Amino acid sequence: MTHMIATFFYVGHLRPAPGTWGSLAALPTGWAVYLVVGPWGLLAGAVLAYVLGVWATGVETAGKDDHDPSEIVIDEVCGQWIALLPVAFGAARAEADILALWPGWVAAFALFRLFDITKLGPVGWADRMHGPTGVMLDDVIAGIFAAIGVGLLAWWAHMGFLANVNPA
Repeated sequence: MTHMIATFFYVGHLRPAPGTWGSLAALPTGWAVYLVVGPWGLLAGAVLAYVLGVWATGVETAGKDDHDPSEIVIDEVCGQWIALLPVAFGAARAEADILALWPGWVAAFALFRLFDITKLGPVGWADRMHGPTGVMLDDVIAGIFAAIGVGLLAWWAHMGFLANVNPA
């Protein structure tokens, strides 16, 4: 059970780049969660993924030298769902089809992968914590940074850039 959770239904065994596969797998599952329970359900899913991820990662890495094996991708799922929250809440607020906001999906994915891979600032600090909390927390922080970026890009697109376009 812990292996299935930690690898997000074995997606973490895909190669190359299991973290990217985990992030990609988070997109359709995040969409499904949103369809069933809305944006608050996606937020609850991210919290649940974090709690289960800390537990499953702890069990899977107990007594091993590698504190963050590449097949553990529940952290990417959690972080990716956090990155999608502005899209989910924006779609719900606008009563829009969440898939119509596809640029937000692309931005959430790209920004999350950027922050997760580069480990800038607090993301790297959390990654250096080692242990299950560090494994999960670096992706939570990367997800928060990506969500902020998605929100800023949405603002720019809807308020900044589009507000300055003069229709003829």
